[in-house]
Amino acid sequence: MKNPTNPPKLPSPPTPDPVRRAGRREWTAFGVLMLPLLLVSMDVSVLYFAIPQISADLEPSGTQQLWIFDMYAFVLAGLLMTMGSLGDRIGRRKLLLAGAAAFGAASLVAAYANSAETLIAARAVLGIGGATLMPSTLAMIRTLFTDPGQRSKAIGMWSAVMTGGVALGSVMSGVLVEHFWWGSVFLVNLPAMALLLVLGPFLLPESKNPAPGRFDLLSVPLSLAAVLPVIYGIKEIPSEGWNVRYVVSVTVGLLFATLFVHRQRTVESPMIPPALFRGRGFAPAVVLNLLSSFAMMGSAFFTTQYLQSVLGKSSMEAALWALLPTVLVGVAAPVAAQLVRRGVHRAYVVSGGFALAACGYGLLTAAGTDSMWLVLAGAGVIASGIVAVMSQLMDLALGTVPAQQAGTASSVLETGTEFGGALGMALLGSIGTAVYRHEMPDSAPATAHETLGAALAVAQGLPSRAGEALTTAAREAFTSGMQAAGVAGALLLVGAAVLSAVALREVRPREPDCMDLAPAAPTHSRP
Repeated sequence: MKNPTNPPKLPSPPTPDPVRRAGRREWTAFGVLMLPLLLVSMDVSVLYFAIPQISADLEPSGTQQLWIFDMYAFVLAGLLMTMGSLGDRIGRRKLLLAGAAAFGAASLVAAYANSAETLIAARAVLGIGGATLMPSTLAMIRTLFTDPGQRSKAIGMWSAVMTGGVALGSVMSGVLVEHFWWGSVFLVNLPAMALLLVLGPFLLPESKNPAPGRFDLLSVPLSLAAVLPVIYGIKEIPSEGWNVRYVVSVTVGLLFATLFVHRQRTVESPMIPPALFRGRGFAPAVVLNLLSSFAMMGSAFFTTQYLQSVLGKSSMEAALWALLPTVLVGVAAPVAAQLVRRGVHRAYVVSGGFALAACGYGLLTAAGTDSMWLVLAGAGVIASGIVAVMSQLMDLALGTVPAQQAGTASSVLETGTEFGGALGMALLGSIGTAVYRHEMPDSAPATAHETLGAALAVAQGLPSRAGEALTTAAREAFTSGMQAAGVAGALLLVGAAVLSAVALREVRPREPDCMDLAPAAPTHSRP
């Protein structure tokens, strides 16, 4: 007879394996992931020098030319959340490889396109592929690197590659177009995508949410209707002003955003689980990441025009000079990660990064019409501070969510990045434009009051003395606008520094669970 006072012992719950440090295989896989990431970020600016040749060859209309340039970014921004959620459901490696195949095929079609319509369609497919690749690469870092220190280092490198790729794209475009035909800017994508397709199945472990629920199809059009009109409207405002059409576009997008949020809060299996934002640290990271992107793109709006239109550099010269500030970017993220590893609270590292970027904007406020080195120094300081901030915020955000939702979390972060960049160009650009128009002499032609580029074009058709006077006045007015935007940017970043110090002060790394600590897949995994 069993003794009731001594019941049999229940088996102990399994003890999670210790955190697994990544080895050569994982770092090799990471290197393979960085190649497509670099190309996806480069494709944002790779048409910079190719557009004139494309216009001469395909003879697109003005509207078609705009869509050739913008289609990629619009589709990319609109589908990020969909693809991040889809990757968590079907498997991030599977989605990554499918996106690489689509990106490579679309690059081939774009390179040999014989009409504007074909090129626009190919750019749309490139955007779809880019939307699968960006959140998948970031989510797979979460899978490959379970050690927090290694993950922080990898995310820092991811941020530097993303930032450097945008700057490198225009330079690569200029070099290729100078020596080959315009289609070569797309063909450079093929070797990297082929390498990913060959090595990815062997090096990259598969990972996904084991219990994701049903995929909510209605959330897909709602997310597109929320993102695309807003991005379109705020992207056009810097060049066209606060036109009613763009204000209506933003308003419509915000209405659909409200419907999208309501859908996520009420549907059984949401695309973006609201619980993500209830996790301590994730929501502040998303907001602060948006502000950092605002600052980065807002400064780029002025520095590129300053180099070309104020200093008179050619497009290729301006693109090469614009690479110089990115040299500092390579050390910013590792330094930030090292400070956190040495015990400095992440809140203060992020706050310090924002303060550093504010100093960069402060340098822009002191620039004159012949201050190239001061402007480049300001751009470098801004970029260094922002990359340090972004790398830490992404690491924080991914570390505060369960590993099985890494793709969704990555897509939310990157969608915020797209919004922040567009807002930075729109709002700071509007401040600069308003000051420019106020500073232009009343005697200047009406067209010259619109933009610096328009003023320079008008000046070329005037007698030499009058043309020189208008050019000087326009360049001084633009510089005054850049100074005003610098003041606004510096104040915003000082506010962000204070906000990050307060909002992140109590945030601690999430305790790892079994899902995080267990290897994502055996090292010998095959597709």
